[in-house]
Amino acid sequence: MAGKVTLVGAGPGDPELLTLKAARLIASAEVAVYDRLVADAVLDLLPPKCHRIDVGKETGRHSVPQHEINAILVELGLAGRQVVRLKGGDPFIFGRGGEEAQALAEAGIAFEVVPGITAAAGCAAMAGIPLTHRGVAQGLRLLTGHRQDDRELDFDWVRLADPDCTLVVYMGVASAERLAGGLRGAGLPGKTPVAIIERGTTPDQRSLFTTLAGLPADMERWQPKPPSLLIIGKVAGMVLLPQNQPLHREAAQ
Repeated sequence: MAGKVTLVGAGPGDPELLTLKAARLIASAEVAVYDRLVADAVLDLLPPKCHRIDVGKETGRHSVPQHEINAILVELGLAGRQVVRLKGGDPFIFGRGGEEAQALAEAGIAFEVVPGITAAAGCAAMAGIPLTHRGVAQGLRLLTGHRQDDRELDFDWVRLADPDCTLVVYMGVASAERLAGGLRGAGLPGKTPVAIIERGTTPDQRSLFTTLAGLPADMERWQPKPPSLLIIGKVAGMVLLPQNQPLHREAAQ
């Protein structure tokens, strides 16, 4: 039987945020190749006989290099295996799903992509922050705070420093000071609200609120751990939650 690899978005953590298709594929997986950001609650949905391959990566420690992950997927596909490649969030949003799809296509292996809820949407919703809001934010930009080979951030800071646009920064904990300095240097006011969402959509979610000027000091004080997401813009000053829904919140002193 011909092999097939399905790149499945596992969402930001809460297993109830999986799509129906993702949940069905996970529950019937023959082989699962998964990242560190795939929640344990999602992995618990895999069948007992599923062969599991952990290729988890984290900033500063790559347990399996990306080219080796590509090779694993190709090898499994050539062996005729039915593979579910689980990726945190959405495979095509800072998940290197494009690189894996490219490797599979070049090897002639059938593959499919199942989108997932990306961290920006999931974490913002659970924190009560609308990423766009009429009269407040008319645009949204998704950025990564981690560059390939740990290179220095080289954004077009002037374009990013738009007060009417929301910036969502993935993997931005280590580069928060550089982000704040670059945006302020390009003219974004220091009073611009910033939210840091740690372990978003999970029972351990923590929402931290500060300003662009206070971000470096507050990051040092709070010490948020990955996975954490930064939301920069006026909408980060809006928290829209039902009165009976608690917000695990800390604000700058």
